[in-house]
Amino acid sequence: MVTVLRPKMASLLEGQLFQISGQGPPPPKDFFQLVITKNEVILRSWKISLRLECRGAAPKELKTSHHDFLHQKMPQQQVGAIFGQRILEYTISLCQGKFDYLERLPDDMLLKILSYLQLKDITQLAQTSHRFRKLCNSEKFWEQIVRNRCPEFTSDMDGIANAMGWRRIYFTFFHTSGKKEQQ
Repeated sequence: MVTVLRPKMASLLEGQLFQISGQGPPPPKDFFQLVITKNEVILRSWKISLRLECRGAAPKELKTSHHDFLHQKMPQQQVGAIFGQRILEYTISLCQGKFDYLERLPDDMLLKILSYLQLKDITQLAQTSHRFRKLCNSEKFWEQIVRNRCPEFTSDMDGIANAMGWRRIYFTFFHTSGKKEQQ
């Protein structure tokens, strides 16, 4: 009997799981960066001020383990106040080991997977995140759809598709009210 050892899915993740940066809430409007790695939550801040005593101030950095972040209210409150409740909830999920592996796939691989979905599923997926909306509306995605699903598309039509747009070509010439969708 052969035993196959498989790595845990989390070991396939890169070192940095998530990063966001931006200006904090007024009045100070300092600049913040949140980085979540496999092991730590890092919150960096830069003081933005015209005051002389603030010039040349070094950035601050708060590092905490996932475990400590989950059990300490102060870092959670800071992340929530700076980046909002949604980012706080996502940070907590990552610290709990709840990773969205689909979201972490490279664009080319996602486009390949998306090309197998039905149009109604593509429409729904495009509403789930900014990244999926961008991918589902991209010319590269619609070119893949036309080339894979439209056998009557010829290489002579490339110029027209590039000029008109691949999505428009699909809906103008190849999409017929769901008949092909069910095949």
